[in-house]
Amino acid sequence: MMGLGYTLSEDISFKGGQILTTNFDTYELPRFSWMPQIETILVKNDELPPKGGGEPPIVAIGAVVANAIFDATGARLYQFP
Repeated sequence: MMGLGYTLSEDISFKGGQILTTNFDTYELPRFSWMPQIETILVKNDELPPKGGGEPPIVAIGAVVANAIFDATGARLYQFP
């Protein structure tokens, strides 16, 4: 959800080198109601120690969305908020 927010709605505006988005009243965070339903599957594997895996995939979400839009419409997107 965090990656979809970065890709689809979150945007920081600048003018003349000054940040215009100074607070959360002008910074649009995604709402749960905007997000698609995500199915989570937990796989039990006692042979591997637990590791963090939540944040690294966030980086790829913009490319994933752009490729999905291209696959569905044929239009290439090169910029998101």
